[in-house]
Amino acid sequence: MRRLRVGIASFAHVHASGYASLLRDRTDVELVTTDPDAATAPTDELRGASLARQLGVRLLPSYEAMFAEGLDAVLVCTENSRHREIVEQAAAAGVHVLCEKPLATRLDDAEAMLRACAQANVILMVAYPVRFHPGYRAMREAMQRGDLGRVLAITGTNNGQAPLASRRWFLDPELAGGGALMDHTVHLADLLDDLLNASPQQVYAQVNRVVHAEEVSVETGGLIVMTYADGTISTIDCSWSAPASYPSWGGLTLTVEGDRGSSRLDAFAENIEVFDDRTGGLRWDAVGVNLDALMLDEFLMCVRSGRAAQPDGAVGYRTLQVVLAAYESASSGQPVPIEGTKT
Repeated sequence: MRRLRVGIASFAHVHASGYASLLRDRTDVELVTTDPDAATAPTDELRGASLARQLGVRLLPSYEAMFAEGLDAVLVCTENSRHREIVEQAAAAGVHVLCEKPLATRLDDAEAMLRACAQANVILMVAYPVRFHPGYRAMREAMQRGDLGRVLAITGTNNGQAPLASRRWFLDPELAGGGALMDHTVHLADLLDDLLNASPQQVYAQVNRVVHAEEVSVETGGLIVMTYADGTISTIDCSWSAPASYPSWGGLTLTVEGDRGSSRLDAFAENIEVFDDRTGGLRWDAVGVNLDALMLDEFLMCVRSGRAAQPDGAVGYRTLQVVLAAYESASSGQPVPIEGTKT
């Protein structure tokens, strides 16, 4: 089997180092990385050459040098608002793309990314790894069989710690596009899009900055309510509400209530408790499936076979619509309709 040449564009995102470790250890991949914007990051953040040395991966000086390697595929892990530029470079070079979430921070950028990849006939997949959780797959199959009956309501939570220490650009409204609402809504919006095969007709949201109010200017808490054409109601708690002492970075849950039954997913419940005297507290070590590894398996299989990848760029566009409608609602205090979704 020919080794695929895969690039990682930037170490800005917190998941980039995990992707690099997984790809580095694959025998079917030749990995190259670049992080030219590392110099603009806070000096206490591990990025650039220092992180590349720690990971044991090859680092190139620029995006142009990386694409000159003749890549088959690239993972775009830049700050959210910089996704478009790199995705368009990849499309121009005929390189398949796995883009970190959210797809973009503006709909016109997302539209341009979809158009560029479609015209170049390259894959545009969005990094929504919970799609590949065996528990989520079982939930989806149960719904499709009709085990739960007519779906009445769905509640989701994606809570976690504010990224104050690891990657402060998440707190920059220009680079990130917002705060907790932008960061933590889209994973659940993707699952809802897949489960219901529909976009919400209307979005209502409230946000606050109760947590870390003295340190950040973006929202750290949020609740979104979505209504669908068939009467289904769904909610998403997207808050950065986990304290620094919490034994994990956060978690994701999803509960579906039907008129014949219910189903609940706790995506990161498989762990062991470790009492660590060095850190002075409790931590949870994950022992479940590695969702990033499953997502990368799917992406690289699609690159090799040429088949369509899911979740694709159109899903990324629709989930961004939900987020931006939620921001508009939080600002106006009124529900906001969603129209003209991408298919």
